[in-house]
Amino acid sequence: MSKLVWDVIGEHYYETGTDHGVLFVKKPAGQTGYEAGVAWNGLTAVTESPSGADVSDQYADNIKYLSLRAAETFGGTIEAFTYPDEFAVCDGSFAIEPGVVIGQQSRRPFAFSFRTKVGNDTAGDELGYKLHIVYNATASPAERSYATVNDSPEPITLSWEFDTTPVAFANDAYKPTALITIDSTKADPTKLAQLEALLYGTESAESSLPTPDEVIAIFAGKGTGTGTGTGTGTGG
Repeated sequence: MSKLVWDVIGEHYYETGTDHGVLFVKKPAGQTGYEAGVAWNGLTAVTESPSGADVSDQYADNIKYLSLRAAETFGGTIEAFTYPDEFAVCDGSFAIEPGVVIGQQSRRPFAFSFRTKVGNDTAGDELGYKLHIVYNATASPAERSYATVNDSPEPITLSWEFDTTPVAFANDAYKPTALITIDSTKADPTKLAQLEALLYGTESAESSLPTPDEVIAIFAGKGTGTGTGTGTGTGG
């Protein structure tokens, strides 16, 4: 056994920033999976907001007999200066002609990935990163505020709240999920590179979304992952 030690050099960890956004739009009704990924430039923030999992205490024999915990849900907020054209159908917009867009249309589900930097007191922000993959999301209508140009100009920041529907695993040992996070400081770098080749594409293959089962298979060393994006539910 050893005594606990605090504030060891190199163990002052923190997380910051957001970059490498990728959008995957769900294919139209009647088709499974997601379209090829597109880069999402201009991300300023992604807020992950788990909710639910509330406790319900049950009483019997004049005592607290047990506590039941409700199912957990996952949603959040995406903030950005801009968005890919492909996101328009996820935001309830439809282009009837080039440059002519109508709103209040059906909102198509989507998935997306992004990175956050991991740092410490010795390597700074370059220690590593966490790769976040969000599945089966739908965006809610968002407010946009257009203000006059003044002596302190700022670009309009767009914001979308999103909710998710969890995706089932083939392995019943895991509960359905809408979020997978991979830490580059701990994960096998070769397997992480394999996953990123799917998400970001290569010179010979376009970007594609692996299912949660395919992500698990990559890191478990049981498969290569195809990036088909199938088996992820309809999302409404």
